[in-house]
Amino acid sequence: MGRSRRGAPFVVAAAAGVRVRTRLHPTPSEAATLTEIGAFVGGVYRRELAARVAHGALDRKRQADYRAQRKRALTTQTSSRWAGAITRSVEDQYQSGMRALTAHTTSLDAAIATLSARCALAPGKRDGKVTGYRDGGERFQKNRRLTVLRDRAARAQERWAAGSPSIVVGGKRLWHTRNHLAAADLTEDRWRQQWDAARMFLTADGETGKAGGNETLRVTSGTGQVRIKVPAALAQRFGTHITIAAPVDFRHRHEEWRDRVHTNRAVRYDISYDPTRRRWYLDASWSIAPAAPVPLSTLRAGQVLAVDLNDGHLAMCVLDASGNPVGQPDTIAIATEGLPASQRDGHLRAALTTLLDQAEHTGCAAIVIENLDFADARATGRETLGRGKRGKRFRRSVAGIPTAKFRERLRGMAARRGIAVVAVDPAYTSKAGGKHWRQLLQQQSKTSGRAVTVHHGAAVAIGRRGLGLRLSRHSSGPRHAQRSVPGQPASSATPAPRMRVACAKRRLTLGPHGRPDGSGGKQPTLAARTVRAATERCSLSLTD
Repeated sequence: MGRSRRGAPFVVAAAAGVRVRTRLHPTPSEAATLTEIGAFVGGVYRRELAARVAHGALDRKRQADYRAQRKRALTTQTSSRWAGAITRSVEDQYQSGMRALTAHTTSLDAAIATLSARCALAPGKRDGKVTGYRDGGERFQKNRRLTVLRDRAARAQERWAAGSPSIVVGGKRLWHTRNHLAAADLTEDRWRQQWDAARMFLTADGETGKAGGNETLRVTSGTGQVRIKVPAALAQRFGTHITIAAPVDFRHRHEEWRDRVHTNRAVRYDISYDPTRRRWYLDASWSIAPAAPVPLSTLRAGQVLAVDLNDGHLAMCVLDASGNPVGQPDTIAIATEGLPASQRDGHLRAALTTLLDQAEHTGCAAIVIENLDFADARATGRETLGRGKRGKRFRRSVAGIPTAKFRERLRGMAARRGIAVVAVDPAYTSKAGGKHWRQLLQQQSKTSGRAVTVHHGAAVAIGRRGLGLRLSRHSSGPRHAQRSVPGQPASSATPAPRMRVACAKRRLTLGPHGRPDGSGGKQPTLAARTVRAATERCSLSLTD
């Protein structure tokens, strides 16, 4: 088999946008007005999204013409700026749905290919790396599963060809919860509150050159008052604008937000409602110019912090420019199991803050992580991740690793501190770390009493790959230290010459016709000088 191709290490691009959140404190009457406006604009948004899905795929010119036409039609109901935000969000949601549909068809094809290869073999048979199922019963069940997947793939392919993705405004998971209220510990009224809150649309795109950077939803930097433009269809009831009396303030990145508002640069605002906590939130987001990435060769000249992301914790180790572990490995816990999404995100941010503090304390200019993507693993499922309790536990661990959120949060938080992020191919890092580095790290950590796991060894392997070094501890030259040119390793390991001693000490006992007779006596037919030469010959021969 040919050698597998692995991706080269690369410096992760810094985030190109910022999003901050604060609390909004409306009065009961203001909250009722916000709810009615959000429900009205949300209904307009859903109708536009359904019409866009019905039109199917459009080229760039037809897409621009369609959006301009719909914006003019919606302006009479809402306003030109509300219409612009709605049509932009509709197109973004449609494109996101098409990408999800493409990924869904790809995953189905991968699962079908895996099942087909195994079902084609008789139970217990093997063809290269493909192994048949254990018995006929399992093979029968897998054939049924294969039929179901092929039917799903055919329907998904039809939707993709027609440009008609399946989109549920409010979330498919929450929609499925409607049929399992007891399992979700929800009543119908509470579920309805969450459903209505998720389907509201209170998004206002920013505009550079306008007062405060946004004409639809404006937040003044001095007083902190929020002013919202009312859609034209509701203007007779609420007027042209409503104002939230309680002031708001963005504590995180406050200076950046205030500078943008003062200079009238675009700021986007989103208002959302959490019915579980009965809280309103205001999000502000804007684009930033990312700093130029530091060359990888420059980052490799200093120390790096290597990190191995696992289910429930981060294993990290500091490496010098030569790939040697510096100090002792450490572990950062991430408690995410059984927590709601907001709390999981908070624990992840806390772990990343500790990680970045460690990088600054040790003087590391870069953090090396694996470029993880479990899309293939999730697509093929149990066919590649094992069977039984062990496979199920491993699949649960894979599902519990927050790969996407970890990557995005780390990219944004590290860029703010001036620390680069280097991503490497994850192939064989755990295997090499457990084989070559775990025992060494355990010896270095004897005094501290810290337990060293295979994940710490994997972190060392990740860091060495980011530095452009081999994963193992062996040198790149021959084992016997031969050199074809002084100071450089030989292209092929050639064994050194050695001395071999060859001695003929066996005494031959021959019969009358010169054949061995087994008598053990002397050799009367062999000349004395020949016997002497055969028994006493001992020569040194130089062999390559």
